[in-house]
Amino acid sequence: MTTSIEKGPCFGMRHLQTLLLFFNIMVVYFSRLNVAVSVVAMTNANTTNPNFPEYNWNEKHKSYIISSFYWGYVFTQLPGGYVSRLFGSKVVMLTTTLCSAICSLLTPYLISWGGWQAYCGIRIIMGLSQGAMFPAIHQHLGMWSPKSERTLLGTLSHSGAEIGIIMAMGVSGLIAASSLGWPGISYISGGACIAWCLIWQIFAYNNAPSARFITPEECQYIEADLKREDKFHDKEIPVPWLAIFTSVPFLSLILVRCAQAWGLNTLQAHIPSYFAGVLNMNIKSNALFSALPYMAMCILTYVNLFTADFILSKQLVTLTVLRKVVNTIALWVPAAMLIGIGFLDEEQKTLAIVLITLSVGINGGATVGSTLNTIDLSSNHAGVLMGITNTIANFVPLVTPLLVGIIVTDEKNRSLWQIVFIIAAAIFFVGNLIFVLGGSAETQPWDVPDFLTRHNVEDANINHDNQKLTLNGTEFTEKPQVLAITEDNENEAADENGSHDHRLSSKGISNKAFELEVSADLNGEEATSESEHVNGEGNITKLQRHK
Repeated sequence: MTTSIEKGPCFGMRHLQTLLLFFNIMVVYFSRLNVAVSVVAMTNANTTNPNFPEYNWNEKHKSYIISSFYWGYVFTQLPGGYVSRLFGSKVVMLTTTLCSAICSLLTPYLISWGGWQAYCGIRIIMGLSQGAMFPAIHQHLGMWSPKSERTLLGTLSHSGAEIGIIMAMGVSGLIAASSLGWPGISYISGGACIAWCLIWQIFAYNNAPSARFITPEECQYIEADLKREDKFHDKEIPVPWLAIFTSVPFLSLILVRCAQAWGLNTLQAHIPSYFAGVLNMNIKSNALFSALPYMAMCILTYVNLFTADFILSKQLVTLTVLRKVVNTIALWVPAAMLIGIGFLDEEQKTLAIVLITLSVGINGGATVGSTLNTIDLSSNHAGVLMGITNTIANFVPLVTPLLVGIIVTDEKNRSLWQIVFIIAAAIFFVGNLIFVLGGSAETQPWDVPDFLTRHNVEDANINHDNQKLTLNGTEFTEKPQVLAITEDNENEAADENGSHDHRLSSKGISNKAFELEVSADLNGEEATSESEHVNGEGNITKLQRHK
């Protein structure tokens, strides 16, 4: 007979937090990525609204503008994850989104004042502000997502990216062609960010126990599922930096995220230029077709989400197998399509659009495949892991626009775009292969809150000549009072004879125990120590000493 688990209302506070994260990603992606359409409108006003200024920027200038966001973005990723741990994700996300809004609203004024250099400057500041966003989001998901719902809630949150990209690619083109002109893109995206900040301030909470409107049943469900004790959120958990940076699954994740960033950024930033140059499409149809791949990505993301959720609920495969299979499809199929795209020209416009749409759409499976893997490895350090991963992976968008600017000296030359797409395909393939061989969705040993303190038991150092027993730095002289240390740190007195029994036990990872027994006759001729522990591989070792 199974006991049903009370999870709270069908739409609870954890679902509301997910919805808020969805809209956050949507509005900041809109403000971040509309630059791909904006620069085309600013340099070719006749295709949009000729009543607004036009600038004579070349391809290198455009590359600088597009990549400048990431010059700032990479530097606040790791601090963002750490600050989210200290102060909570609510204040971090509010600050980052509000700064993004201000940058968007100031963009048209600064461009008229300082040209492309000022545009680069304001995008660097926007990148600095948004750099802390995803580490804070993963910290928030780690606090609110029960293990069984992690894929569902995490993917729903991240699906806001596809909607934001659609708005940046499709809606931006329509705005630029309207009476608002290209400045309207910045005004509308900035206003959307401010509206989100107001809603977030009212309804967001750092964790379940602090939420004002949560039911007791939902709070208990979340905290019990994640095995959190009372006052867990008041504790300061040290970050096991060495264990993190020597973890094979985490290093594999970093590499596959770099590969994903390279391929996707190539598509995101340069689809409009490819459509305009090789396929000879005007900006209005260009914007619509540039958004089409992300419509496919949005649809296929939800297909992947509900398929994965069904497979996991039926326990057909493990989470590790599921993530690797989905990620393989998400990276290797687009890799093949990217190579094919490079051999198409204006006469095969329809086929090129279909292949680009499918490659970007299928790549959306990477959200289920690898993006959420930071929370799998460690829910307690998810924000820090995302900060590390994004710091390294987002050096990639610094390089790709600059490389494209060097390779594509003539954007109408199809052979030059072939080189760009083949490089992206090769990186897709190699990156996922590393993830398949070394990745994992299992919670890592260094996730436990006491990881850095649970190995503080050292072998007893018995000094017979000085009639002293040293245990964990504490010295016991003749006829010491026996110290019995348990997991609850309770001290118990033992008998007062010359033979004493000292025992310390603490729970380690996967409920494996470590025990140390010391018996000492400090007045006699012999002292022995025996230690026994079960390590992470289940091996038992013993040590006996005689003096």
